[in-house]
Order: sequence, then C-alpha cells, then structure tokens
Amino acid sequence: MFQPRLLAPLRALERGLTRAPAATTTIRNTSSLLRNTSSILSATSNNSITQSKLTALASPTLLQFLQVRHASHASQGTANRHSRDPAGKRLGAKRTTGEYVVPGCIIFRQRGTKWFPGENCAMGRDHTIYAAEAGYVRYYLDPERHPDRKYIGVVFEKDGKLPTPKNAPTRRKLNRVAVRFEPEEELIAAKQGDLVAKVGEDGTQVGSATKVEAAQAAVQLRPGYMYREANWSIGRAAEKAGITAKPYNRKNRWLAWRKRTAKADRAAQMKSLKNKKKGAKKKGGK
Repeated sequence: MFQPRLLAPLRALERGLTRAPAATTTIRNTSSLLRNTSSILSATSNNSITQSKLTALASPTLLQFLQVRHASHASQGTANRHSRDPAGKRLGAKRTTGEYVVPGCIIFRQRGTKWFPGENCAMGRDHTIYAAEAGYVRYYLDPERHPDRKYIGVVFEKDGKLPTPKNAPTRRKLNRVAVRFEPEEELIAAKQGDLVAKVGEDGTQVGSATKVEAAQAAVQLRPGYMYREANWSIGRAAEKAGITAKPYNRKNRWLAWRKRTAKADRAAQMKSLKNKKKGAKKKGGK
C-alpha cells in the first residue's frame, strides 16, 4: 500500500526532468537522486523502509519540489463568535426605596413580571415599571390584592406608607382625594328643588318643570337636532326599571358553549361577507 504511492509521483517527476531542454547541474543531481530513490523503494518490500533510507529521501534538493498545502479560508464558526456573548441589558432596580422620582422616571427594568406596578406607577410593553406621578418610591406587598405578587408604588409624602388601608381614599395628583358618588335620593331631592312653574301662552300656570326642561323649551333647535340624556342617566336606566343581570356562574358550561358557538357563527358570517366583497372587486376589475 505504501510503495506504489511513493513511486508514481517520483517517476513522473523524473520523466519531466529528463525531457527538459536546458538541464542545469541541479536538475541532473535531482534526476540521479530520484533514480536512486526509485531503486531503493523498488528493492524494499511493501512496508520495510528503514530509518537510513527515509533520511536519504529527505534531502534539501528533493524537498524543494514537494508541494505544501495551506488553509484557503478561516475555520468555521469564527464569524459568529462575537454573537455568543452579547452585552448586558442593564436590568434591575434603577431607584431604591425613598428616592424622589418624576413622571416617566424608570424605577425597575425586568424581563417578565417579577415586580408589578402599584399605586401611581405603570408598566411598559417591555415590563419596565416607571412612575406615573411625582413622589417617593416604595417596594411593598399587598396580601389583600394578591398573596404572592410584589409591587412598586409611589407616595406623595416622604413618610407615606403602602399599601393603603382597604377602604381609605386614594391620593391622586395635586393632593386630590377621591369622594363618594351622590346617592340617588340626594339627586332626586336636588332635582325637586330646581322645579319651576310652567306658564302657558295665556300666562296661566300649567304645571311644574325642571330648569333643564324650561331651558330646553326656551331654546329653538334646528330641524334634525334633539336633546340627549347624560350618559350616567342612560347607564342607570336598567337600575331604575328594576332590571338586574344574573350573576355569572363559571360552572355553567352550557352558557359557555352557547357563547362560544355564537362567536364562531359570527366569525364565519364576517368571513363570508369579506369573501363576497373580494369577489365583487375582482369581477369589477375584469
């Protein structure tokens, strides 16, 4: 296996040197060396080359004709070496407890919701918690709101505490305090106190009306215009009529199936209408 592989290139090199027209002394010496090498290799057996014979082969004259192959390109994987260790994203707390912040100031950067926004704070789309009002930072727990979640909030006083009691009014911007909504009885009493007399065309009193109704009667509206009730009164129309919605029962799977079926039917209907519009546009384009 070893001898023919060495003899073939040496014999080819010898034939090329003997055919050269202008042979120098170096070429003659090389040619004689190649003949000696060929005779040595042919005289030996397949794997019986001794140390002295290999030393005779490795002469400087022969080595200058040998070809050495070098790497033609860089090894694989070095192009993406810089992307394996990216720069840090500077996550973590940016403000500690008691520090003063202004609206928009970043308090905590995170991946995921390790901390949740509490009072006077908000969360960005990358889960960054920032201040919504000016004040002092507080890290706290709120078992009544959630047993395990950790919150970050902002208080207006330096000695303020979070969380606030369950039914205590919440402080807001400009030191405003939340007030309770007026009951329906107080609204009715206030409405009755604003009654005015209705006067007919002949000057006689016809009945009583509120100031709003009197103002509506005095103002002449253009055709197609009308007065509309306030949103809060429209929203309480069902309550005034005594209509109450049934409480939602999570175990009622029949109701959940009906809602899911109605939603699927509505989606199929909208899809068919969309396909009809596309078909009409294609026909019109042709």
